[in-house]
Amino acid sequence: MRLAIKHNAAQKKSRHRRELLLSKLGDRSIILVGLMGAGKTVIGRMLAKRLKLPFVDADQEIEAAAGMSIKDIFAEHGEAYFRDGERKVIKRILDNGPQILATGGGAMINKQTRDAITKCGITLWLKADLDILMERVSRKNTRPLLQTDDPRSVMKKLLDERYPIYGLSDVSVVSRNVQKRTIVTEAVVNLCEFLCHENDPGTHSSHKNKPKKQKPKRP
Repeated sequence: MRLAIKHNAAQKKSRHRRELLLSKLGDRSIILVGLMGAGKTVIGRMLAKRLKLPFVDADQEIEAAAGMSIKDIFAEHGEAYFRDGERKVIKRILDNGPQILATGGGAMINKQTRDAITKCGITLWLKADLDILMERVSRKNTRPLLQTDDPRSVMKKLLDERYPIYGLSDVSVVSRNVQKRTIVTEAVVNLCEFLCHENDPGTHSSHKNKPKKQKPKRP
């Protein structure tokens, strides 16, 4: 009986948080950013299901528009060509909010793309450490930037270059090896807190997924 009451209370709280989040979000999109392997597509799909919003994967849209895989685009046309196409596709997608949009790892690095994302949505950074990223990307051989003899060094360089830019995101969540629904719940909580206080001074630095400070013990 107690378990049923507790479960119902949790569901009611979750539903209230979702409704509050959506009312504050309006017609904007929630855009997931982060390095390859951070889990943007998987977490994005689950977040979209939780919030009952459409999910769009920018990389899939780029491949559909180009009629070829991202790996082939890089091989035949180079990264600059890909980034220009990525910018155009993301700009088009952003006209269709509200939605959950998972972007490629380099999308935020292009200033024009970053400005469009910032203007039309709320950015959610999935932050993961190097070991976690390497463990995940090693499962696939479809990452053009990692087609090298030393992919870990390449990933470390990308991490050093891109994390300061990802750090400008509105909200962040640590992507780690826990149940994915835990990450989704943390994302919803952080997004809700941000949206409820986004006009407050200092909001853009206060809704990151930071460890909680320990309260000093009383003597």
